[in-house]
Amino acid sequence: MLSRPVAFAQIWKSWFSSHSLLGKKNIILMGPPGAGKTTIGRIVGQKLDRPVIDVDDDVLETTWNMSVSEKLQDAGDEEFLEEEGKALLKFSASGSVISLSGSNPMHAAGMQHIKKNGIVVYLDVPTTVIMSRLKSRGMDRVVGLSSGISLKDVLQFRKQFYKRWFDIRVLCGGDVEAEIVAEKVLDAVKRYQDSELETFISTRSSRSGRSMEEDSHKLYFSDVVTQGLALDGGLFVPERGLPKFTAEEWQGLIEVTYTERAQVILERCIHPADIPASKLAEIIETAYGENFSCSKVAPVRHLAGNQFLLELFHGPTASFKDFALQLVPHLFAYCIPRSCNYLILVATSGDTGSAVLDGFSRLHDTDKQRIALVNFFPEDGVSPIQKSQMIGCQKENAWSVGVKSDFDFCQTAIKQIFTNSDFTGFLTVEYGTALAAANSINWARLLPQIVYHASAYLDLVHQGIISFGSPVDICIPTGNFGNMLAAFYAKMMGIPIRKCICASNENNVLTDFIRTGVYDLRGRKLISSFSPAVDILKSSNLERYLHLISNEDGQLVTQLFNQLENEGHFQLRKDLLGKLQQDLVAGWCSDEDCLAAIHSVYSTTGYILDTHTAVAKVVADRLQDRTCPIIISSTAHYSKFAPAILRALKIAEINQNPLSQLHLLSSYSALPPIHWGLLETLKKTGNGDHQVCAADMSVMMSHIETLIQNHFMKVF
Repeated sequence: MLSRPVAFAQIWKSWFSSHSLLGKKNIILMGPPGAGKTTIGRIVGQKLDRPVIDVDDDVLETTWNMSVSEKLQDAGDEEFLEEEGKALLKFSASGSVISLSGSNPMHAAGMQHIKKNGIVVYLDVPTTVIMSRLKSRGMDRVVGLSSGISLKDVLQFRKQFYKRWFDIRVLCGGDVEAEIVAEKVLDAVKRYQDSELETFISTRSSRSGRSMEEDSHKLYFSDVVTQGLALDGGLFVPERGLPKFTAEEWQGLIEVTYTERAQVILERCIHPADIPASKLAEIIETAYGENFSCSKVAPVRHLAGNQFLLELFHGPTASFKDFALQLVPHLFAYCIPRSCNYLILVATSGDTGSAVLDGFSRLHDTDKQRIALVNFFPEDGVSPIQKSQMIGCQKENAWSVGVKSDFDFCQTAIKQIFTNSDFTGFLTVEYGTALAAANSINWARLLPQIVYHASAYLDLVHQGIISFGSPVDICIPTGNFGNMLAAFYAKMMGIPIRKCICASNENNVLTDFIRTGVYDLRGRKLISSFSPAVDILKSSNLERYLHLISNEDGQLVTQLFNQLENEGHFQLRKDLLGKLQQDLVAGWCSDEDCLAAIHSVYSTTGYILDTHTAVAKVVADRLQDRTCPIIISSTAHYSKFAPAILRALKIAEINQNPLSQLHLLSSYSALPPIHWGLLETLKKTGNGDHQVCAADMSVMMSHIETLIQNHFMKVF
């Protein structure tokens, strides 16, 4: 029997020889001084039986006939970098493992040269670990280090160059053995070379019943972003599940910014064959760099006792939907083929509308010519401010249409339109236009939400509230289950979430289901509430969760949701209900209790909750056992629901003008202040116009065709 190291080496040699994908390409290790490039390079080279080249020892010192430290002392920083770059330009190798110097990436021409024949692996080690290692080695001379500039500043400055050049990032904790890091490098290279590892399936597909044709037609991230909904009516999920992070990898993200956390997490969820790491980083910077009013993007604020608020309303349209919808349009624009126009269909109960309109209107002009969006919302089922905001966010490629019905009708109609092959085929042939979805049914919408749940936990660790590994509960106001599903996914990926608490308003079908296992819409009518984003009876993303806990039983999922569609109800098996109740608890809150919570919190803390956050606060008070911290997702800014907030604050006379309501709220000088973006949008809106249509799918389809005719050039 082979020992593990020998067996492992033979497995890797076998894989690389049978997959000629790597060919004569080099594996290039990059990172700061002290990252372990030399040691890890030797181990990787030994495992693959490849030559190992250390740029410091084998290239620079051979070229200069002196040590690197001597050269650095003789030359200034600029001269050293130039000489180092020249040496790299003259160097060539193939089929080798190459360990770069810490400063090589700062010379653009040299890196372009060496990257032509290699895969660059970034050994990403926490700055505090690097500083400790360099101090223990007595290394006090690093390029860029001078009077007034600390080692921490130098290392932070260099990160921009590492991020520019890498193909693969490998997270390296402080106490991880070099042997384990080498295995992670090889795993990462294998993933990079083999996109077949990350395909997607429908929640309604059966593994045993799939045909050879279905198996041969594999779907990747780019496909599911573009397609939105599976052809069988199911939702897309990754075939092999989500990536897992070790405790050390999560701990390495405690000190970094929100944007850096997003980059690391999303790199592991999106294959580089779909979106290269450098492009993904550019998209994330565009989404979160300047569009959020708070530098922390998703800050965690202490409320009272062991309750904390995750503030998700600092984006341009004041709701948690901005986290996905500032990012998804750019992912979509990158993934879609250039040969076709796309019309995005969206159904919203309020917040998604303005967020998706704003997000897609920020695309580059060339992308706006081939990507347009129509947002369907219940005409009388959103707050006046939400409606004004949706009208105000309309742009040349993005429009809102009010529907004389509720959100469930809008959502169901869009699903049916997507699966109407006659209609979608007609649009493609006649107008060269394909339909796509940006609702939470689109897989890409969920990924950014995973990030902020993970980030909230890491922030509590960073603030010293808990130590890593200690559990937290999360309470989320939810109707469509997408935000809750994202929290559960964060748990699966390694964040120590104990319980996910679902908070409903009087449309409490989800609460009843979690408590009883019976999803029953019979005789239920949607109730308009002060928390309209939770006014939902059909929870779309629940399907993904049930697919997961049923061990991906697509046949069962199909049966359950067909029964819900045809008979208005279904019942979960007892064993699955047991699984569900290990993860989820649920409660609901009346409008009266919601307003009372807003008044109480303001009276005691000076902080104003929005109506959805108040629902979660009430349910958290009832269900948390107070043995661990609880993070309440604050999903929207209270400005969006001014009439309800003013009523909660006992204001007798309320002006019906949304702008006047916001000015009145601002006079309270409460926390958080009035939302900047919302105020600006309402100032511009005035008496803006929008289209309204009947609750009839054929009428909606007619609207869609007319909008396509008006925006895209007709194909003759």
